[in-house]
Amino acid sequence: MTESPGKELYVIVCAAEPAAEVGRLVAMAQDEGWIVQIVATPSALDFIDVPALERQTGRPVRSRYRKPSEPKPPRADAIIVAPATYNTINKFAQGIADTYALGVLAEAPGLGIPVVVVPVVNDALAARIPYRRSVEELRADGVRVLSGLDWKRALTELTSAG
Repeated sequence: MTESPGKELYVIVCAAEPAAEVGRLVAMAQDEGWIVQIVATPSALDFIDVPALERQTGRPVRSRYRKPSEPKPPRADAIIVAPATYNTINKFAQGIADTYALGVLAEAPGLGIPVVVVPVVNDALAARIPYRRSVEELRADGVRVLSGLDWKRALTELTSAG
C-alpha cells in the first residue's frame, strides 16, 4: 500500500515516556499527505499534550467510544501504535477491546487495515513468554511489529504494508 493525500492515519498512543514526542510522528505523517487522528489510551492522556496535538491535527484527541449522537469518524486507512506498551500489545494480540484504542485495534486486521506497532517495552517484560507470544501472534495476523522506537521507520513500514 502506498499513501496518497487524504488518507486517514490513526496514531494510537499508549502511556509511555516517548508519547510526549508523538507530535514528531504526526508532523512526518502530515508531510507525507496523511490526515492524522490521534487515539490515546486513557492512561496516555497524562503523557501527551492534548491541546497541542489537537491544534496540530485539527481534530480532537479520541480516547473513548463516541456517544450515539456524535458523528462516526472516518475509518482508518492505516494505523501506527506508538509508543506501544506491554499491556496494549498483549491485549491487542488477545483481541481484548476494553478501551476505544483497543477496540479500533481489535477490528483492524479483520478489516485489512495495515497496522504497525512500535513497542516501548523494557528488557525484563520483553523477555516474558506472554509478550513474545503476543508479538508472534500479531505478526501471524499481518501486523508489523518493529524493534526500536523509530517514527520514520514506522511510516516507511506502512508504505510497504498490505
